[in-house]
Amino acid sequence: MNSFQYVTATSPTSARELVGTDGRYLAGGMDLLSEMKEYIAQPKVLVNIKSLPLNKIEPGSKAWTIGANVTIAELEDHAELKKVFPGIQQAAADVGSRQIRNFGTVGGNLAQKSRCWYYRHRDIHCLKKGGDMCYARHGDNRYHSLFSGNTCISPVVSNLAIAFGALNASVIVQKGGKEQKMTIDELYHEAWRDPEAHNSLEPGDLILRVEVPVQQNRSAYQAMSARSEFDWALVSCSAAAKVDGNKLSQARVVMGAVSNIPYQVEAANSFLEGKSLDETTTAKVADLLLEKAHVQPFNGYKIPIARALIHRTLMKLTA
Repeated sequence: MNSFQYVTATSPTSARELVGTDGRYLAGGMDLLSEMKEYIAQPKVLVNIKSLPLNKIEPGSKAWTIGANVTIAELEDHAELKKVFPGIQQAAADVGSRQIRNFGTVGGNLAQKSRCWYYRHRDIHCLKKGGDMCYARHGDNRYHSLFSGNTCISPVVSNLAIAFGALNASVIVQKGGKEQKMTIDELYHEAWRDPEAHNSLEPGDLILRVEVPVQQNRSAYQAMSARSEFDWALVSCSAAAKVDGNKLSQARVVMGAVSNIPYQVEAANSFLEGKSLDETTTAKVADLLLEKAHVQPFNGYKIPIARALIHRTLMKLTA
């Protein structure tokens, strides 16, 4: 790890000024410090943002506000949030171990970098690090994407992005001297276009909070991992909808760990409008979501897992 300066910000504006062009923000720090130890990230200054007033969960009749410094454990343990947004609570509970959830933050989970082992290897200059090859395409790609808009097939790994995406949440980001509201799609769309991008955040951008509208009254999240505890998802799925009787409206289904963005298909969402759920309906949704999947040599097993998770997650909406 290289030497660096360490400063504490007293406001989002001062944090943006302090981080400059060669700095990084430090909250929970799990992802950043691991990158620094492997010399993947070499910031000249770390800006401590732990003391910023971004650590509240604020319920509202039209929308809830969740600060970027709220820990994953606080989401997991919040009794009222579990009732209103069970999909968020389930996604939070699936993050790592309890120790990680105790210091990992909402902002950090949304902004974390690729877990691809080629990207994380200090001696490999892959496409995502500015090289000329995605080694996963020609190597071990068992944990990689089924969908990608560019040559890189490293998947998004944020649990919360998948749950927030299904709930049509917005992320408020400090960009320069002003705040900008971004949808989950907008927060990640650059990763679809640009192989070097992990998300759409530019250097110095700071996630401030997430706003979750209270419009869908049911939500759910499920994931499948190689191990039952402390592991990254092989495939994840989140669904949310307004449920009246057995009929759905405003439905959204988002998949994780299968694309470099939280993956959804508008045709699948539209198909669910006014539908009641059964095996035929969920199978059609799976067909629409997986229609354009590009299976790599070692990740074809994700297809049946995805089908099962789509069915199970949707059925939880009316359970």
